[in-house]
Amino acid sequence: MSSSSMIRGFVKAMYEPTVDVAARRDPWAIPPGANREGTSGRLPTAMVLPSYGGTDEPTNASGEPSGRTVPRPFGHNGGVPTTLEPTQVQEPDIDERVAPDHPWIVIVWNDPVNLMSYVTFVLQKLFGYSNEKATELMLDVHHKGKAVVANGSREQAEMHVFRLHEHGLWATMEKDGPDA
Repeated sequence: MSSSSMIRGFVKAMYEPTVDVAARRDPWAIPPGANREGTSGRLPTAMVLPSYGGTDEPTNASGEPSGRTVPRPFGHNGGVPTTLEPTQVQEPDIDERVAPDHPWIVIVWNDPVNLMSYVTFVLQKLFGYSNEKATELMLDVHHKGKAVVANGSREQAEMHVFRLHEHGLWATMEKDGPDA
């Protein structure tokens, strides 16, 4: 054996795979002759339900009617009720008090920076107040130092305060009510 043929044999052995690539199978591959549903081209067979023969009469071991009738429990269609029965709902006897829906208030504070006309404009824009209502709230802020401009859930109050801050007004939120 020549050295060149020996080298060729060595190189061939090193670079050829030891496992037959065609013999390896993809675990997710569909076997030959089968479709995606797992059948080999056949449609799945339908489930056959037992038949009652169209009568309410039970049969004996030989398949003949036994002569006695058995009432079906729910109407005429087997185990499915044909009418709904009314149900009674028991109302609680105790008087339940519901917590108020709007336990948070939004307060706008007086500041030396913003003009009174700008505060009126912002209250109209953010809360949809009329000119008269926005002016009244602005005057409360100016004379009393603060005014309650909105109430609602905590999330709503946080959003109102955030938007008022975006417009340059000083605003805070507080829990409203006797337990505040």
